[in-house]
Amino acid sequence: MTGLLDTAALSRLGFSAFFAEQVTADEADLLVRRISSVHRDRLEAIDATGPVEIELPPNSNTADFAVGDWVLAARYTDLLVRRLDRQTVLQRRTEGAFGQQLAAANVDTLFIVTSCNADFNAARLERYLVMANQAGTRPVIVLTKADTVDDASVYADEARGLQRDLPVVIVNARSPDAIDPLMPWCGPGQTVALVGSSGVGKSTLVNTLAGHGAETAQKTGSIREHDAKGRHTTTARSLHAMASGGWVIDTPGIRTLYVSDITDGIDTLFAEITELVPHCKFRDCSHSHEKGCAVQAAIKDGTLDPDRLDRWRLLQAENRDRTPVYSGPKGNKTLRKKKY
Repeated sequence: MTGLLDTAALSRLGFSAFFAEQVTADEADLLVRRISSVHRDRLEAIDATGPVEIELPPNSNTADFAVGDWVLAARYTDLLVRRLDRQTVLQRRTEGAFGQQLAAANVDTLFIVTSCNADFNAARLERYLVMANQAGTRPVIVLTKADTVDDASVYADEARGLQRDLPVVIVNARSPDAIDPLMPWCGPGQTVALVGSSGVGKSTLVNTLAGHGAETAQKTGSIREHDAKGRHTTTARSLHAMASGGWVIDTPGIRTLYVSDITDGIDTLFAEITELVPHCKFRDCSHSHEKGCAVQAAIKDGTLDPDRLDRWRLLQAENRDRTPVYSGPKGNKTLRKKKY
């Protein structure tokens, strides 16, 4: 049983002052646990001793929890008392849904995995970057299957241009040395999560990071040669210990990233445009034809890529159209699109 006084053990699990400061004096005897897997009717958790039981109160909804969450539980009954506030949360809205779908919580670094083949798609990577930015987690682009191309640096250079100061690493997911370039983000107590489309080698990389043997390894699958598409082999999110002392969360392949309610994430991704907008002559500048437009001036002098502006417009419009607005009297909210 791991309590609040076991500071060294909790630190190895990723527990920090951010979480400790949320615990009140009358909760000092409660047990601290981290959610390792979320299922339809139950939660699985760990503490410093390994997997532990956790009992849900009546009428609990497991959809309210994410892998990586920190919770407090009663010492003798294992009954969940409450969830601590999250430091970061990866989530996305699915088409037609009102709320956000939780992917992972309290993630320090998001490894955005793509391969050096037809899967590499700058526009899709930008959507993952927006997701990471909005969550408050650090994004890192991880390029796999470099052995299938003559020069992987071409892909790396394009990836680095997607966002300022964006780390990009090239790995061979099946190599025992694959973890070496990722070590800066995989140290003791650090939590990373992996996202990417199916077939890019996420499960293989998780197996390498976690040191899985044949009996405990995540399933891996093959891809179609003509379009580099793979099949989903990971069907649930789960938390795994890494030999380096960190923690890794695998996620199912996400085929579609629905852009909604992520303005801050877009602003961070396109910082070079965001910083120009206030310098336009007109506050309602469309950045297309107006005199005194700082954005168009940057395109003319070659300091701004016009393709970046086009993708910024696309994501801005999609975010505007798909972000729900709740209206109506209290307790009787209705959902409608924003009007501009």
